[in-house]
Amino acid sequence: MRSRWFVWTCVALAVVVFLSGCGGTEPESDPAVEDKTIVVGIKESVVTLDPAMYRGRVTETVLRNMFDGLVTRTTDMEIVPEIAESWENPSPTEWIFKIRQGITFHNGDPLTADDVVYSFERIITPEFIDGQSSPRDGLLGTLETVEKLDDYTVKFIFSEPWPIFLRMLPHTQIVPKKYIEEHGAAHFARNPVGAGPFKFVRGQLDEEIVMERYDDYYGGSPDLPPVGPPPLKTVIFKVLPETATRVAALQAGDAHIIQAVPPHLASQLKADSNIEVKTAIGTRLFFLEFNVTKEPLDNVLVRRAINHAIDWDAIIDNVLEGYAAFTPAPAIPGSVGYNDEIKGYEYSPEKAQELLAAAGYPRGFKLVIDCESEFKDVTEAIAQMLNEVGIEASVEIWDGAVIKDKLVKGERQASFGSWGNSTMDPYDLFEPKLLPGERGNYSHYNNPEVNALLKSATVTVDEEARAQMYRDIQAQVVEDAPWAVGYSSQEIEACRSNVVNWEPSPANRINLHDVDLK
Repeated sequence: MRSRWFVWTCVALAVVVFLSGCGGTEPESDPAVEDKTIVVGIKESVVTLDPAMYRGRVTETVLRNMFDGLVTRTTDMEIVPEIAESWENPSPTEWIFKIRQGITFHNGDPLTADDVVYSFERIITPEFIDGQSSPRDGLLGTLETVEKLDDYTVKFIFSEPWPIFLRMLPHTQIVPKKYIEEHGAAHFARNPVGAGPFKFVRGQLDEEIVMERYDDYYGGSPDLPPVGPPPLKTVIFKVLPETATRVAALQAGDAHIIQAVPPHLASQLKADSNIEVKTAIGTRLFFLEFNVTKEPLDNVLVRRAINHAIDWDAIIDNVLEGYAAFTPAPAIPGSVGYNDEIKGYEYSPEKAQELLAAAGYPRGFKLVIDCESEFKDVTEAIAQMLNEVGIEASVEIWDGAVIKDKLVKGERQASFGSWGNSTMDPYDLFEPKLLPGERGNYSHYNNPEVNALLKSATVTVDEEARAQMYRDIQAQVVEDAPWAVGYSSQEIEACRSNVVNWEPSPANRINLHDVDLK
C-alpha cells in the first residue's frame, strides 16, 4: 500500500494541473510540457525562504532554484556569470560588476543595481532585517560597502583585500528591494519573490516547498546551456528526513530525485533498472572532533592516541563501501594549499596504548561520542575501535539543532560529523572550525600561531603565499590533534531513469533549471 503522502501528493498535483488550466493570465502552451512535475526528496527541513537568513546546504539548494546570484558555479566548480554579465578587479579592495539588462523578478519588477546593492546591504549591515543580523555576513569577508555606479553597474569596496570574494559569491542571491520595502521582511520570508527559474507557489518549511516555472525567466547563465525558461512546469521539494522514507519514495516513483543516499543502499538502488545512482566528488570533510578543554582530551597525547586507534581504511571499505577517500591532512584534497606531504596518523593500536599510558591513562577512560543519525554507523565503528585499545567509548545520537548548540557551548566531550568546503578554499573550513569563538569550533581549539596565520591568509593576495600559509596551518593542526581527520566522501544521490540533464554537484546543489523528464 502506498503511503498517505503519496495520496496527498497525487491530490496536490491534480490541483496544480487543474489550476494551471483555469483562467488567469498564463499563456497557452503545450500541455505535455505544461504538466511536467518533479519531486525532490530532501533530507531536512528548510530553515527559511529569505536568502539572507540561514546557513545550510539543503536550504540553499531549495532557494537557489527561486533566486539567482551575480555568479554561479558549474558542477565542475567553475565560476561563471549569472545575473552579472562581466566583472573586473581594478584593485585588491575593489570589484566592479556589470549587471545583465532585461532581468525581471517574479512579480514583474525589473532587476537593477538598486536591488544588488540592497541584497548585499541586508547581509553586511548589523540588525538590518527587522532588528536581526544576517548569519551570512561571514560569507562576505571584509566587504565594507556596495555602491551603485549606474542602473546596471555596481562597485564592491573591501576594507582589506579578500582574495576569495569571487569563490564565495555564488552563495549570495539577489532579492527585490521595492517588494521587501513595501511588504516587510517577514512577509517576504513567507512569500518570497526572486529572479530565478522557478517562482514560489506555496509550502511549509518542514513539509514541502512547491514552485512553478517563471515563464519570463531571462535564461540563466549563458555558460550553462540550454538557456531559457525551464522545461519543467512544477517543482516540489519534499522534506523526507528518514533515509528509508526517501529511498522508498524513489523506488515507488513518488520522488524523482533524492539526496543523501547511504553507501549501503547504493547497490540496492543500482539493481533497479528504473533508478540511476549518481555520485560527485564531495566537498565535505568528515572527522572526529575533541573538546580540548575537557579532561582527558585536554592532553595532546590522548588525542594522538585516539588518532592512532582508528582504522579509517577499514571504515571506508566496510562501512562506506568505498564511497570515500582517506584524508590525512585536515583539508579537502585538491583545495587551495592542500598539504599532500602530511601522511597523518598510521593505524596502530599498539602506539595508541603506549600514548595512553604515557598520558597517565593505561586503563583508558570513558568517552561519549555524539553524532547525528546519518553518521551513526561510522561513529559506532569508531567507538568499537577505541574500546579495543581500552577506551570505554559509547555513542549518543542527537537531533542536529540540539547537539550543535551543546557543542558550541562546550558541554560535550567529542563529536563526529562533517563540515562543508564548497569553495575549495580553506577559508570557509578553517575560519569557522579553528578560530576561537566561531560558530563551528566545537573543539574549542585556540592556537595563537594558527590564528595569526589564518588572519594573514584571509587578506593575502599572492596565491602561493596564501597556499603556503594554509599548508603550515594543516601541519600545526595535525600536531595539535584537535581532530581525528577521517575522509572526504563522495556525494551519493539518485534519480528515476526518466530524469534528463541532471547531475549531482560537489556542493550538494540540486539545480533544476535545465532538468527535464522523458
